Amino acid sequence: MNAQSIVAATMAKLKDVGGVRQVFLVACGGSLVDMYPAKYFLDGEALALRNGIYTANEFVYAAPASLGENSVVIVCSHGGNTPESVAAAELALSRRATTITLTHNPLADLQRFGDHNIVYAWGNDTSVADNPMAIILGLCVEILQQSEGYAHYAAFERGVAKIDGVVVRARKQVAARTVRFAERYQHESLFYILSSGASYGHAYGFAICSLMEMQWLDAAPIHSGEFFHGPFEVTDRETPFILMMNQGRTRALDERALVFLEQYAEKVEVIDAKELGIGTLPPEVVEYFNPVLFYSVMCEYRAALAHIRQHPLETRRYMGQVAY
Repeated sequence: MNAQSIVAATMAKLKDVGGVRQVFLVACGGSLVDMYPAKYFLDGEALALRNGIYTANEFVYAAPASLGENSVVIVCSHGGNTPESVAAAELALSRRATTITLTHNPLADLQRFGDHNIVYAWGNDTSVADNPMAIILGLCVEILQQSEGYAHYAAFERGVAKIDGVVVRARKQVAARTVRFAERYQHESLFYILSSGASYGHAYGFAICSLMEMQWLDAAPIHSGEFFHGPFEVTDRETPFILMMNQGRTRALDERALVFLEQYAEKVEVIDAKELGIGTLPPEVVEYFNPVLFYSVMCEYRAALAHIRQHPLETRRYMGQVAY
C-alpha cells in the first residue's frame, strides 16, 4: 500500500469516531532525524491537527495523554528490532491508535505491532523519494490533505517528482569539495553544525550520528536562530563550523549566521541548498525538501572524512558490542 491508500484506509476506519486528531512521530537516532521534516511540515501547515515527535523510550515512559483511537503513530526503525521502538509501537497499538511502521527489514519485530507496515528501499542506488525521510513526510502530507486539506498538495507532488534529479546533480557537484573538506578537517575533534527550519533535525542528526556515532568526534547542533542567543560566544578562528543553508522561509536565519561566521571564524564549510539547485522545486514547498537534499549531500561529506581518517562508518565500540 502507498501513503495515499494507507491514509485513506485510516480515515475510513476513524470516520465515525471523530477522525484523526493527533499524529505522533516516534523513533530513535537516525530514524528520529528522518521524522523532523514531517514535524516541521505539520507545525507550519496544519490548522487543527496536533502532532508531536518523541524519542521512542520517552514515548513509552511518558506517553502523551491524548494518545488513543484518534491518534496515528508513525514508528520507524531501520533494522526494525530496536527494543525501544518496538515497545513504542506495542504501546500505541494497546491504546487503540492506528500504528504505521517503517523499516528496511521485511522480517522486523516492529511489524508485529503495525496496522500498516512499510518496508522501504535503501542504498545509494535507490530513489530518495523511496527512503524513510520522504516517505514519512509524504504520509503526513496525505494525513493533512485527507483530514483538513492542503492548498499546496499538487506542488508537493511536483517536488517529490523532481527531488531525485536535484540530489543526483548535487552529489556530483560536491564531489571535489568533500575531498577538500576531509583533507582540511581530518585532524579536528570538534564540530558545530548549524541549520534552521525543516533542516535543523539534520543538523542534529549529522552531529549525533555521522560525527559522534560514526566518527567518534565531538559535535553539537545549533539552530541558526539560536546562534546569537548564546552559542556564538564560542566562535573563534580555530573551531570548525558546518552551515547548511536552506531555501525557503528560514533562509534569512542561515544568512545572518553566515555573515557573522565570515567575519569572526575561519573554518567554515557552507552547504547551500540554493546553490545546489533546490530552487527548481515549487517555492511553496521547497523548504520541506531541504533536508532530503542535505541528507544525501552530507553522506558524501561523512564518507570522505571517514576515508581520510581511516575510520570506517560502521565501526562501533559500544553500539551492539556491549550491554546497555
